[in-house]
Amino acid sequence: MTLAERLSEYVRACFAGIWVQSFEHDDAIAEIARLCRQHSWSLATWDVDRGLAVAGREDGASTAMSAPDPLAAIKAVGSLATPDGTSLFVFRNLHRFLGSIEIVQALDSAIAAGKQARTILVVLEPVVQVPAELERQFVVLEHELPGRDQLAQIARSIATEPGELPGGEDLDAVLDSAAGLTRMEAENAFSLSLVRHSRIVPAVLWELNAQALKKSGLLTVHRGGEAFADLGGLDALKSFCRRSRARAHFARRSGTRWAARR
Repeated sequence: MTLAERLSEYVRACFAGIWVQSFEHDDAIAEIARLCRQHSWSLATWDVDRGLAVAGREDGASTAMSAPDPLAAIKAVGSLATPDGTSLFVFRNLHRFLGSIEIVQALDSAIAAGKQARTILVVLEPVVQVPAELERQFVVLEHELPGRDQLAQIARSIATEPGELPGGEDLDAVLDSAAGLTRMEAENAFSLSLVRHSRIVPAVLWELNAQALKKSGLLTVHRGGEAFADLGGLDALKSFCRRSRARAHFARRSGTRWAARR
């Protein structure tokens, strides 16, 4: 299920506190905005830079309000509720302010009132750091990274000239290498590959993925020329990797055949 599909269920069930973990806030907000237009729900967004902005229902335009202070923005939620409708209030990077007991208490009060007023607070964050006082008030959803179909769509939008995008198993290798990248990272990696090689190749995707791991400070990626046969020991691990690779290859090919039949 997509973020919009899951969010739609929780909003219609009137969950007044929803914590969305996402590394792509603009993409998540665009998806939420489409959902709101589809159901004629009101939408307001807040961040510390632009303050509170209320989006129009028809064209998606927004009206900025003078509420850069998160506490003031949370307290404004009740006054912006619609009498007979549903309103979503999306707060970006609010976790930076959750050390304040005033903001925690304001969120608790706003969520409690939101059950009756149908004002839904959506906290949009890259991490899940729900204060203990609010753990039972929030449900946590994940804005997933792009899957193979969306990565392929992004690649086709970048590689528009003949020969720039491989096909068949070479395309599978590119999509395997891009797994785990955000939409923006995938766009950047595909573009960088075109600049370097005039076509999309897996090596550049691996490079960007390795950089993402390096930023975490926990893992590094080594790309060598060794084969499994060159590695001593680790028989159980090598057997597991072979089985996992075979299953992934079978699932990918079966999915392709199923799509072709349809």
